[in-house]
Amino acid sequence: MNKPLRRVAIFCGLLVLALLLRDNWLQFVRADELTSHPKNRRVQIERYANERGNIIVDGKPITGSVDSKDTFYKFKRTYIDGPMWAPVTGYASQAYDANQIEKIEDGILTGNDDRLFFDRTLAMFTGEQKKGGDVVTTLNGAAQKAAFEGLGKKTGAVVAIEPTTGKILALASTPSYDPSSFAGYSGEDEKAWVALEKDKNKPKLNRALRETYPPGSVFKVVTAAAALENGKVTDINAATDTPEGWKIPLSNREMINHAQGCANATLTRALEVSCNSVFAKLGDDVGRDKMVEMAEKFGFNAEQFTPVRSSASVYDKKADRGGNALSSIGQFNTATTPLQMAMVTAAIANDGKLMQPYMIDQLRAPNVDLVKQNEPKEMSRPVSPKNAQLLQQMMESVVTKGTGGNADLHMDGVRVGGKTGTAQHGEKNAKRPYAWFISYAKTAEGSPVAVAVVVEDSQGTDREDISGGGLAAPIAKAVMKAVMKTKG
Repeated sequence: MNKPLRRVAIFCGLLVLALLLRDNWLQFVRADELTSHPKNRRVQIERYANERGNIIVDGKPITGSVDSKDTFYKFKRTYIDGPMWAPVTGYASQAYDANQIEKIEDGILTGNDDRLFFDRTLAMFTGEQKKGGDVVTTLNGAAQKAAFEGLGKKTGAVVAIEPTTGKILALASTPSYDPSSFAGYSGEDEKAWVALEKDKNKPKLNRALRETYPPGSVFKVVTAAAALENGKVTDINAATDTPEGWKIPLSNREMINHAQGCANATLTRALEVSCNSVFAKLGDDVGRDKMVEMAEKFGFNAEQFTPVRSSASVYDKKADRGGNALSSIGQFNTATTPLQMAMVTAAIANDGKLMQPYMIDQLRAPNVDLVKQNEPKEMSRPVSPKNAQLLQQMMESVVTKGTGGNADLHMDGVRVGGKTGTAQHGEKNAKRPYAWFISYAKTAEGSPVAVAVVVEDSQGTDREDISGGGLAAPIAKAVMKAVMKTKG
C-alpha cells in the first residue's frame, strides 16, 4: 500500500474508532442522564403514557388522571380541591414539567422507580396496564381545610406540625392556584400558565416553605429560650433589670415598647404583653454567638427538606451588639419561614425535643404493597425539658392573660400556648405590617399540634387593626380545633 493510501486508511480507522467510543459513551456512560434529561421529550411522553399514581390524604386520593385525548400524552393530571392542596402536591404538567411532591416522587407516581421493577415485570406477563404507585402523606384534611379557609382572601401561610413526630398536618399558602388549569398541553393550558407567571400576587409561590418574613415578636420565644438555657434568667416570675428607656447598644435610640408596664417586668409578663425592651436586653445579655447557637438549634441558617425544600431562615451571624439586640425581637436581618416558626413552637411543646418535619408517610406500589415507610427522626434538642416547660408556662399565660386570647380553645383538659407578633418592615417601616401567631395545644398525653400563621396582607383591614392576636390567632385556633376533633 502506498503512503497516501495508508494515511487515508489510518485516518478513516481513527474516525471509526472515535465513532465507536462516542457511541459507547452515549449508550452506557450517559444513558441514565440522557434518559432523564428534561429536554428529552420522550421523558414527558413516558410520564403521561399511563395513569399516574395518586397523592393520598386521610386514605383518599387528592389527585387523579383522565384521558387527555392528546396524540402524544395519553393521560392528564387532575386535582381535587387543587388550590387548597397545591402547596403540598405541587403540579404535574404535560407542558411545564412538575414540582414539589409530584416531581420528587415522580418515579413512584409514574411506576418507573427501580423499587417497582417487580410490579412492572409482572404486568408484562399478565398483560395488565402499567400503573403508578401512591404517595401517602401525613396531612390532616380537616386541618388543611381550616387553614385554607381561615386564610381566605388574605395573603399568607399556615403550617401545622405534630410535635411528637414531626408530621406536617397542614401546609397552606394563599393566594393559591389550581394545578389542573395547566396540566395539559393545549392553548388554554398555556394561557393559564402565562397568567399565573404574570400575576403580581405570586399565587405559585409556596409561602409556607419558600418565603421568609421578619418574625417580629414571635421570635421572642427563641430569645426567652436562649436566656433560660444560658442562665440569664432563672426565675420567670422575678423582675428583670430592664429600665423603660433601655438604650439600644451602639446608638442613642431607646427601645420603644408598645405595651404598658414593661419596666423591670418579669419574663412571664414581658411575653404576655410583648415588651421589646426586656427581650432586646436579654438578647444583648446572652450575646450574639449564643443567640446564633440557639437559633440554629431550632433550625435557622439551614434549608429544611420535608422532602420539598424550604428556604433557610436567617439569624445574622455577624451582627454588632445593636443589630443583635434588634434581631432578638425579630427585627434587623432576622427572617423566617412559617415552617421554621412551627418547628420552634413544636420543639417547645414537645418538652424541648425538635423532630424533623416531614409530609410523606408512605410510598406504595400499585398493588398497595409498602415500598417505604418514613419514621420520625429527632433533629435536635434546643432546650432542656425543664426550660421547655417554663416556656410553655409563659406561652400559656400569653393566651390566658395576654395578647393571645383569641386562640384559646376552651376545651376541657386542653392547654393552649401562644405568642403574637406584628412585624414591621419596609423602609422606615412604611409597608403594612405582617401579623403572626404561633401556638400549640397540649393535653395530659402530650401535644398533638403546633401551628404557625402569618398574614402578609389582609384586604380591607386598617393598618392600626393589623395584629397577630386579631388576624392570625383565630386561624391558628381553627386549625388546632380541627386537629383536636380528629384526635378525639
